[in-house]
Amino acid sequence: MDQSGVTAQTPKSPWGSAAPAAPACSLAEVMSEQLAKQLDEENAVFPALSDPAAELLPDEAPDTTSDLMLAQMLQMQFDREFDDQLRREEKKFNGDSKVSISFENYRMVHPYDDSDSSGDEVDWQDTRHDPYRADKPQTTPRKGFTGKGKNITTKHDEVTCGRKNTARMDNFAPEVHVGDGLGMDLKLSNQVFNSLKRHCYSEQRRSARLHEKKEHSTAEQAVDPRTRLLMYKMVNAGVLENINGCISTGKESVVFHADGGSLEEQPVPDEVVLKVFKTTLNEFKNRDRYIKDDYRFKDRFSKLNPRKIIRLWAEKEMHNLGRMKKAEIPCPEVVLLKKHILVMSFIGKDHVPAPKLKDAMLNSEDLKNAYYQVLHVMQQLYQECNLVHADLSEYNMLWHEGKVWLIDVSQSVEPTHPHGLEFLFRDCRNVSTFFQKRGVSEAMSTYDLFNAVTGLNIPVGAEDEAEFMAEIVALEKRNEDHIQKRGKKTFPVTSEDGGPPLEPDADD
Repeated sequence: MDQSGVTAQTPKSPWGSAAPAAPACSLAEVMSEQLAKQLDEENAVFPALSDPAAELLPDEAPDTTSDLMLAQMLQMQFDREFDDQLRREEKKFNGDSKVSISFENYRMVHPYDDSDSSGDEVDWQDTRHDPYRADKPQTTPRKGFTGKGKNITTKHDEVTCGRKNTARMDNFAPEVHVGDGLGMDLKLSNQVFNSLKRHCYSEQRRSARLHEKKEHSTAEQAVDPRTRLLMYKMVNAGVLENINGCISTGKESVVFHADGGSLEEQPVPDEVVLKVFKTTLNEFKNRDRYIKDDYRFKDRFSKLNPRKIIRLWAEKEMHNLGRMKKAEIPCPEVVLLKKHILVMSFIGKDHVPAPKLKDAMLNSEDLKNAYYQVLHVMQQLYQECNLVHADLSEYNMLWHEGKVWLIDVSQSVEPTHPHGLEFLFRDCRNVSTFFQKRGVSEAMSTYDLFNAVTGLNIPVGAEDEAEFMAEIVALEKRNEDHIQKRGKKTFPVTSEDGGPPLEPDADD
């Protein structure tokens, strides 16, 4: 009460009314046993709040009167909390790392086993105590020797070194089966171990080479995955309806028959062939001589990349067929070129290819007609197309609808090639030999056919092939020197060579 006699008003708390104060009690009442029993009876009303000791030993009532039991229970609880904390630390330390560090050796061993599994069962997750795992042989420590004095053993000891070599066999490739050398205490000498190591390395390289060859090369009547993907893309794009199968295989290509689809630029024949150039040069190693000296591809030729060389072969055949088509020589028509796959029109009917001139059943009149057609085609090829077939024979000529069709012109070269006239002489010899054997009396000799095609009129003399070839080689040498001096694609043959000048190159 203040001096004015007015009672002071206690301000109202914004947190609500305060809880009533607990009744005061004396220290004697707190220490009395009667009050302790009353509190125990009140705690017994809540059975859910059980003693932690009851969880640890559910079958026995806790004996709180024994100090030893209380100490064991506290130690057990401490061990469990320590293990939990250690597990959290281990997880935090390892994180997401693939290589983890275990704190297993620091865990506490509990006096009880809460696992329901049998004691004899092997825990396969814990490989530290695997009874079936062979013990690695004991090797010398890092310092390089064990023992002292006369009993010293170095790392060069025969037994120690042999056991160490056996342990190092675990580092071999998984596909190399080394057996259970550790379990039998095997000792390998350095010579044997080095031989096994070299064999393992060579087998790995051989396996890699076989895999690479399988994935990046063509085989007989088969294609590699890259080529197969290109063929699938042609079908998906609608260029081809379907691919029916293999027609023939040769030293440089595999030919497939397919049903034509459609293209925006030009119509596609109903039947086409896919000429897949092989991506290996093993079966035709001399192919580079046909292209490396051809001025059209000389700058782009490289021995370092066989796949690009194969593409040049496909491109070369496409250009040669284009020249032949302009001269109206019977040959396949190019539809599409995709890397090393050349799509051409099919020479035949109803999935049946036209027979080769070697296999065609012709009478004497047809054979005579075929010979004059071949002669005319060779003259057109040399004079109008400025080409030499370079592989002309009865195997590369087809008989279809009463006409001779030329195929396989990827190796064809120009007469200005350093060996162009030699290739032409070989073609003339093949043609003359074939028709003479078939009984065509009108067939000329090799020398006369060569002069009839080229118009060079090289003197035959006694028809000695060596002298005739010497004249051809000399002519090629003069032509090559003339090209190197002038730097031109073609060259004029002077009057002293005995023939007309060669025709200039026709634009593709």
